[in-house]
Amino acid sequence: MAVLNRILSELELMFRRPPKQQFGAICYRPVSDGNSSDIEVLLITSRDTGRWVIPKGWPMGSKKSHAVAEREAYEEAGVKGRAEKDCFGSFSYDKAMPGGLKVPCEVKVYLLRVNELLENYPEKGTRTLEWVSCEEAADRVREPQLKRLFHLLSLSRKRNAAKAGQATL
Repeated sequence: MAVLNRILSELELMFRRPPKQQFGAICYRPVSDGNSSDIEVLLITSRDTGRWVIPKGWPMGSKKSHAVAEREAYEEAGVKGRAEKDCFGSFSYDKAMPGGLKVPCEVKVYLLRVNELLENYPEKGTRTLEWVSCEEAADRVREPQLKRLFHLLSLSRKRNAAKAGQATL
């Protein structure tokens, strides 16, 4: 039985395809109380399962990956802003396709500072949107690597605030 399990495992590895690439955005804004070190991040629900996710999507021709992240944020959440050109991190998940097939995906994530919230956008009414703290976002999402990105974002904001405070002493 152990030999059969080993053979099946090796066959699975042989036929496993590399993950499909997607691009996503962690959309953020300063907290409205004026404390510049605190931010809120935007979570949206997926259209199929209703789980909490970030805006993300497939490559778009020759469009640069950070521009794809901006476009997905607009289409899925109705936000406008500028995504950083450098990737903040990535996470993996299995995307459920029609018919039940699950496709492994890697999502390169870009930070996007939100400048504008739109009343109308392509997927309005198909998702729930919520602004939450980084800690709350990490609690809500399922993907461990995405949880980590929210924690890293929170830590980096706190470090930057501490450095700024030291500079004014």
